Formats: sequence, structure tokens, C-alpha cells
Amino acid sequence: MRKAAPKRAAGSPSSAGAKPEAKPYTANASAQAAGDTPFNGKGGATAMPGIAELLAKAGIALPEGFKGGMPDGLKGLQGLQGGLPEGLLDGLQNGLPEGLLEKLKSGKLPGARKRTPAAPLPEGARFDSASFTCQAGTRGYKLYVPSNYKETGAPVPLVVMLHGCTQDPDDFAAGTRMNAVAEETGCIVAYPCQSMQANSSKCWNWFSAADQQRDRGEPAIIAGIARQVMADHRIDPARVSIAGLSAGGAMAVIVAALYPDLFNAAGVHSGLPIGSASDLPSALQAMQQGAKGGGQPVSSPPLIVFHGDKDHTVNPKNGTDVLQHGLAGHDAGSPEVERTKAPGGRKYTRSIHRHADGRVLAEHWELHGGGHAWAGGSASGSYTDPTGPDASRAMVQFFESVAKTGTVQAA
Repeated sequence: MRKAAPKRAAGSPSSAGAKPEAKPYTANASAQAAGDTPFNGKGGATAMPGIAELLAKAGIALPEGFKGGMPDGLKGLQGLQGGLPEGLLDGLQNGLPEGLLEKLKSGKLPGARKRTPAAPLPEGARFDSASFTCQAGTRGYKLYVPSNYKETGAPVPLVVMLHGCTQDPDDFAAGTRMNAVAEETGCIVAYPCQSMQANSSKCWNWFSAADQQRDRGEPAIIAGIARQVMADHRIDPARVSIAGLSAGGAMAVIVAALYPDLFNAAGVHSGLPIGSASDLPSALQAMQQGAKGGGQPVSSPPLIVFHGDKDHTVNPKNGTDVLQHGLAGHDAGSPEVERTKAPGGRKYTRSIHRHADGRVLAEHWELHGGGHAWAGGSASGSYTDPTGPDASRAMVQFFESVAKTGTVQAA
């Protein structure tokens, strides 16, 4: 049911195939991942969720490869929520390495950068706030409606975007620049927002058994948000897709596999395959080493996968496993391989996998030297790599290609 109608906020930034049966996992549903670098800090189970959150709240991106442990003076910050109290940083000298305090204040940490302001909304465009409630719970979301959308016009595509840990819809929209792509292509974009009550670092709970089943948990809420947007706007049901980064990418894989009747394609950036974890320890292992057995192969709609080959947060093996899941059960021939360089300088290898009849099954973009960041993103958001190929534009093009040629039923 709908909890609140969308609030107008113009001018503010702000298939084919049977439904797969998700096997229940023995996950610890109460376990929570923390920190976007990775889901519990870059170094492992004890690696600084508080610092990652502290830096994110200060508008500073944690440097790639930062693996230090939690200093004793900062361990009390692990449960920190909300804004930074005035003078907090001044009280942390004893818990910070020499010189780090001033760098925190100035935003001049090695590898860190300050965010640039997001672009203003085009005239006539909207970035509305709304919420959705069902038996599985309530989540807010932001909805971008491009300036060229008309209620009496032709149906348009819908893209559902799932943010990573410590992020929110505004941050993710700014960093991915997906709203700009929506203006160019005419699609509507929904950004579900994870709550801190569900996960203290705002990670989607991709490793929880309760959130890996159809019509339960977070997949039910995300699917419900998509259906609510479809009910409120002129959406083409054959052009509804889902994408995400990191924890959001892992959840996008799950939701797409559980709801192939709703989503015709999925985009996975720096994510993990379904069934790769059943609790927090196995989640950390999967992120660092890859899932045991490569996760659980399932039927899924066509996938486009982006992953940096120097990602120290989510092992690149996970991207390969996501790809292989997308090809499972299909008669895929040898891929078309393109090796080139993005305008920003990042080299990458793009592999296109097709069915024997020519229809696209999956794409894999291996980002050479790339870390845990959205390729081709903007410095206006967190965890972006402006030097990479434009992942947002490539995903939308892939989604449109799949809609035109149709999906292929797995054998």
C-alpha cells in the first residue's frame, strides 16, 4: 500500500522464462554489514565502520586501499548516527595519527577529494520524495521525472537505482549522473533509500536470508516501489530495469532474479552474485576472496556487469561470477571483445555475449586499474571514477537494446 503520495519538489536538488525459486539460505538475519568500504570497512570484519561513516558524513571519500584498523580513541564512534557534533574532531587528537586531524578538517587526505556541487534540475524536471509500505516494511525513495515527460505521452522506461553503503538517493544520483541520462533518454529513475534502522550503515542486506526471497524483506519493498511508480506514471512494462553499486549491486542481482516478470534487465556495478553469503562472516569472505562455489546460479534477466580489476573492496571474481550466472542455461557463443580506452583515460575490456539467435544475454566491462567506484561518475557524489567509461549511459543503452530484441528463456 502507499504510505505517502509523492511530494512535489521541483527545483530542489535533492520475460520470458519461469520464475526462479530462491533457495532459503541459513543467514543470520540480524547481522548487519557496515561501511561502504567495503560493507564493513576495507580491511575486514574489524576494519573501521565508524571511520568510514565519519569520513562520509564529513564529505570526504575514504582513500582506495585504506586498510588500517580502528584507533582506540575512535572505537566509540562505531554507532555514530546523524551529523557530526560541533567540535567533535577537535576532541579526537589522541585517537588519530599525527597530522590526520588537520587533513580530516581540510579534506586533504591522500586519495580523498571534496565533492563538487550537483547540477541544478532542468526546468520542468522533478526530483520528488515519496515512500512505500507493504507487509515487509517501509522505505523512502526519490523519483526523477525528466522535463520531457508527459502524462499523456507514450509510455517511458523505468530504471530502479540501488545505492551503496553510507550513500543515499541524492548522493547516488549526483555521483552516477543517471538523472542527466534520464533527461537525454526520457526514462524515469527511482532511487530507493535504505534506512539506518534496517542497517546502521545504510547497506542493503543482500547477505540476509530474509532479504533473499520473493515477496519477503527488501526485495518485496524494492519491487513494490517499482510497481508504485508504474501505477503513478506512464511506464512501459517491457522496459523496467534495475541497477546498483556494491551492496546495491548485490541486491539488484537478487531482485532481478526473484522478479523476472517485473524487471527485464539488470545492471551490476562492483556487486556480488546471489547466494554468495548467508551471514556477515561469509559476506566478508565473499567480498575479499569471492564466494565459495561462485554463489548459486539462478535464472536471471540479461545483465550488464561493471567491475574494476583492482577493486580491493569486492573481489573482481564476484563480477565474473555474476556474469556466468547470467549466461547459465543459455546457448551463448563466443563473446565479441572490445579493448579500448575511455575519454577520461581508463582502459577497459568490454565483452558482449549473445544467444545463438543474436539476442543479447550479457555484457561484461572489466575496468583496468579500476577500484571500487562507479565508472564515469561525477565528483558530486561519493565512490565514483570520472576517468572510466560512462557506466550509467552504457547501462541504459543496454536496457534499451534488451527491450528491443527481447529476453531469452533459459534452457
